[in-house]
Parts: sequence; C-alpha cells; structure tokens
Amino acid sequence: MGEELSLANILASKPIDQAGEYLLAAAATVLYQQGDTEAAIVATDVTAVDMTLWNSNEYEPDEYRVYFTVEPQLVERFTEAVLGRIVDGMQAVLPRRLIIRIESIEICPVVPVPSADWRKKLRDANGPMPTNQARKLRLEPEDQHPIEDDLHLTNEWEHKLYRVLKERQASLPDNETIGILPLAGMRFLGYTREPDFLITYKGRAGVIEVDGFHHGMPGRASNDHSRDNLMLSAGVQWVGRIDVRDMGTKAEVEKFVDNFLARLVRQ
Repeated sequence: MGEELSLANILASKPIDQAGEYLLAAAATVLYQQGDTEAAIVATDVTAVDMTLWNSNEYEPDEYRVYFTVEPQLVERFTEAVLGRIVDGMQAVLPRRLIIRIESIEICPVVPVPSADWRKKLRDANGPMPTNQARKLRLEPEDQHPIEDDLHLTNEWEHKLYRVLKERQASLPDNETIGILPLAGMRFLGYTREPDFLITYKGRAGVIEVDGFHHGMPGRASNDHSRDNLMLSAGVQWVGRIDVRDMGTKAEVEKFVDNFLARLVRQ
C-alpha cells in the first residue's frame, strides 16, 4: 500500500503521459521481486519512456501506447514475450484510481547524432578493410569517446585500462606477448556482444569487463553472470571484471592486469 501511495502521489503531480519512467521503474522492481529477472534486467536497457494516449471513450478505460527508446544493438532483447510481461508489470503497478490501460509497447531504436564527416565514416566502415571494432562508437563524433592507436574506447576507465595493458604488452618478450582487442564485436549463441576487452595470451583467450556504477543495481550481478557463462561456453577461458571504483590508482589497475593474466594461463 505504501508503494502504491508513493507512486500515486508522483503521478498526481504530473500528467500521465510524462510518468512513463516512474511506471517502468516500479514495474521492473516488482518483476524482479517476483522472480522475473529477465524482464526486469531488460527493462534497465530502456533509455527513455514516452506514453501517448491511443484510444479514449467514455465507456472504456483510456488506452495508452508506450514507446521505449533503446540502443540499436539491444533491440533484439525486447522479445514479444518479454514486452508482454513488462506491460503486465506496468499495468499491475498503476494506482487503482487511474482508470487507464497500457495498450502496447513499441521499441524505438536510438537515432545516432551524426558527425560532420558521417559520409567518410560510413564509407570507411564499409571499405576494403571492414572492421567490427566498436561499431556503435565509430558513428559518434570522435571527441565524445577516447581513441588511441586507431582503436575506439567507450570511456576514460577503459582508456586507463588500455594504457596499462599496452605497457604490460611492451614489457613481455616478443614471442610471449599479449593481444589487446577492445570492443571487438563477437557473435555468441543468440546474441551479438562487444566485450570491453578480448585478451589473447599464450594460446588462451580471456575477456575483461569494466563494470561501471550501474552494475550495483539489483539483479545486475545475475545478468553479468549469465553473460560470463555465455562467453565461457563459447571458448573464452576466463572472464575478469574490474569495478571502476577499484581503479583509483594506476597501481590498482596494474595489479588487476597481472592477476588476470596469471589466472588466464592457469585455466
């Protein structure tokens, strides 16, 4: 009852068509509490929620259509079954005083903001030497993410780790060094993913994931574990995760890299 009153107060302070984010948050929390981890975690991939009045008459509840803005590479996760459960969750958390119905959810992929040289970028991406490295980032303006050695990186934390990996690479003998593949597009069973770093070393392949602050959200650990198992099943020998909160100093990052490589060769 307390949660409903809280949500009701929020909805009372704004038009229903502006309350989508609150409804989705409440629905995802309830779905997670009910054991539907898949639908709850998929809901966290929504970047914006819009609600539009779809049908209205005096004899039936007003029907609203919900639009989810989603990164293009994540659209495939929003299956019909998952969307149906999210609709049910949003309907369930609506305060009873609001006589409305969620008619459906439509997925709207994020439209990238092109840079001034978008023609060149697209031609280069489809040129004689195609690449599957950082596919999404390559279409963004270059001043919005780090680039080093013609490799694109998502953020400053990945850039910091890349530089330590590069130093470690240079310190090893030429015939026993490491390969560093940031954001390499990989096809797993049923999914296409871009692990933060694919590392090759002494005949083995490992993955390093840089966990941002959002990885502390409820249910995220379970989702990360599922992704790790997916990679392990596909032949990756070891998956190491480093939290950005543990990257305060270069020494901490160096220690992580040394432990990762040591663990990788033991697998």
